[in-house]
Amino acid sequence: MTASEILKIADGEIGYTESPPNSNKTKYGEAYGWNGVAWGVIFLWWCLHEAGASELFYGGGKTASCGQLRTYAVEHKQWVTDGEYKPGDLVIFDFPGTSATTDHIGIVESVNGSVLTTIEGNTSPTDSGSQYNGGCVARKQRDTLKTKIVGAYRPEYTEDDDDMSYEQWKEFMKRYREELREKDGSRWSKADRDWATENGIVQGDDNDRYMWQDFVSREQMAAMMHRLHE
Repeated sequence: MTASEILKIADGEIGYTESPPNSNKTKYGEAYGWNGVAWGVIFLWWCLHEAGASELFYGGGKTASCGQLRTYAVEHKQWVTDGEYKPGDLVIFDFPGTSATTDHIGIVESVNGSVLTTIEGNTSPTDSGSQYNGGCVARKQRDTLKTKIVGAYRPEYTEDDDDMSYEQWKEFMKRYREELREKDGSRWSKADRDWATENGIVQGDDNDRYMWQDFVSREQMAAMMHRLHE
């Protein structure tokens, strides 16, 4: 079982919320056999269980504890603390203001410098809510320079094929372009952008996004040149 296959399952759960709110009751806890408890670890157990790879998690056993998972990983030489995290790693966080040192867990989806993109269960979709008991599955950006990471449990996945399929490439580009669309323009171009919007040369989408850092197609370029000419 590859890390990519597990991540695909985790990705499909983004947006799921416990019901009723603040109950810790989820389909993951129901499948696990212990519902109504903090379910960050249970969510990751479920992802591997759903993939038919339960043996990769805690030796095929069960735990809902970040601390127990860390102990297992250390004892089995699967504990990573050098900061060289990679997709599929189960990273454990130590958030400020709690008495525990192993508060929460997530699976690494990608790494960009000091920033880890993770998928986490029982967190908040925003930075303002509880990060370790937020009640939903969400994709998070965790900067290792700002968020303390205790380390990571690295399951013994099989290696991913380096060759990217066409469908994988399309999914990658779709996600990459969406990230670009959400980015605002740079400060150095503000006057130019203001001029372009005030004169109707560049127009936003239905959600008033101008997508300043996204790619420009030929038809978009033709439309802008036509507006400029008029």
